[in-house]
Amino acid sequence: MRGFGRGFGIILGVMLGVLGLVAQAQEQKVWVQIDAQPTLSAAMDRARAYAGVLEQVQGYRLPSGAYAIVLGPMGSDAAVMELQSLMAQNMIAADSVLADGQGFGQQFWPVGAAEQTATAQRTETATEAEVAFDLNDPREVQTALKWFGYYAGVIDGNIGSGSRAGIANWQTAQGFDPTGVLNAEQSAALINGYHAEKTGFGFETITDQTAGIEISLPMAWLAFDNISTPFVRYGAKDGSGVTALLISQPGGTKATLESLYNVLQTLDIMPIVGDRALEESSFTIRGRNDQIETMAFAQIVDGAVKGYVLSWDVTKGDQMQRVGQIMRSTFRSTGDVALDPGLVPLDEAAKRGLLAGLSVKEPKLSRTGFFIDPAGFVLTTIEAVESCGTITLDQSHGAKVVFTDKASGLAVLAPDAPAAPRSVAVFASTAPQVGTAIAVSGYSYGARLPAPVLTQGTLEETQGLNGEQGLSRLSLQAMAGDAGGPVLDGTGAVVGMLLPAQTVGGKDLPEGVAFAASSSAIAGILTNPQGPALTLAAATGAETPTHDALTAMVRDMTVLVSCWE
Repeated sequence: MRGFGRGFGIILGVMLGVLGLVAQAQEQKVWVQIDAQPTLSAAMDRARAYAGVLEQVQGYRLPSGAYAIVLGPMGSDAAVMELQSLMAQNMIAADSVLADGQGFGQQFWPVGAAEQTATAQRTETATEAEVAFDLNDPREVQTALKWFGYYAGVIDGNIGSGSRAGIANWQTAQGFDPTGVLNAEQSAALINGYHAEKTGFGFETITDQTAGIEISLPMAWLAFDNISTPFVRYGAKDGSGVTALLISQPGGTKATLESLYNVLQTLDIMPIVGDRALEESSFTIRGRNDQIETMAFAQIVDGAVKGYVLSWDVTKGDQMQRVGQIMRSTFRSTGDVALDPGLVPLDEAAKRGLLAGLSVKEPKLSRTGFFIDPAGFVLTTIEAVESCGTITLDQSHGAKVVFTDKASGLAVLAPDAPAAPRSVAVFASTAPQVGTAIAVSGYSYGARLPAPVLTQGTLEETQGLNGEQGLSRLSLQAMAGDAGGPVLDGTGAVVGMLLPAQTVGGKDLPEGVAFAASSSAIAGILTNPQGPALTLAAATGAETPTHDALTAMVRDMTVLVSCWE
């Protein structure tokens, strides 16, 4: 979604420049901040991935509410060398920085890290029987702890502080005294539980030569169904409630990747609300409702886009998170082959073919909205959000209604996750003159087009047909999906919001007659103390932007608002 990607990802905490940190005392400990995520679940996923290839991975909550992933602590010189080395190897992002740790809040990674000190103290007083117990295979203990999410370190057989903290957390979950030291009974329970659960999944290494993919799948719960480009489909086995897709689409371009990213979100198996991340060469999607949970991953590799989708009944919970970890760690491309060629990017015909045999979800209603505040608040029409089970922005991000005004027909939405729109409405400070050329930015055809449509028109009157104030009458060939869209003058200033088609006194109006709530009326309503705290921008009369700049601004400002059952 425009404005929802990495724009809010790494603007975090107290971050110091490399030169400033080097100038400080050698003894000062610093961290290399390599990533940040807006949600705990996304941060845990990234921390787990980094921990598989890097040492000293830690995670902390920041004052902004985001979650930072860091390496350290270490001395200043060592931190600078580590930062330069990892950047040179392209193992971390180019905007990674050094941090002094002063803004770090609660530690979330490694799991149970906050209790490690207390755990070490308890370990010292463990009974002689516990201390004397000889672990037959410390690596297997670490493997089992990692499987159940209690250990994130390297499987090296060294039962150190990280392993002890994991053992203590596992003991707590099982109702044992959290000593951090396993006795024979506990060790057997941990390791046997791990083997029993993993065996129950029936993992098999699947090598699909036509798709060019190798991956380990839980075949005790899956059964091969069919191949329907670009998917290899696995259905639920014996009512398991688990399904999977392997993705293999020719055309290793950003356009192909983005098309698949958008298409997957239209499937019934992908719940509407959840974390989404579209990067330059990969994407991840997670969705959950009260029935199913789904995760998807794909990347550009070997001249194609390859990946997988895993969906399961929510009652399976944490088990499937572990299945997802196995699939992610075993997934690989086996060469530059992919399923039957398709069109790149996907047009509507290609999309219908791609979805053959798969159920596609459709919203109850789709209208238009636009960003009115740097925090991501969206203005739309009440019609777009009435009697909705779920509301989405651009069909991928959840939102909730935070304010409505029935008299004017306005509604304000707040995104479920923090947002940083690329463009925000700038409201005209004075009413335009009658006869002024205007345009409405709207999703005339709902989600069928990837961007809003600009419909040209004229301002005919600055009041309603019966003299109503706060309305503008337009000459405009609008469609139902345009309702809620911004009405703009030639400078890009918002002079109103398009209202749904209406009758006046029981009379159907002629074609081409439309009404908009005026910018002055909108400003008066949205500055109401009863409403949300908004930062509205007023037009300054600055130089008119170029056509291309104006088009980009309007596109980034406008949002598809969808109402779901």
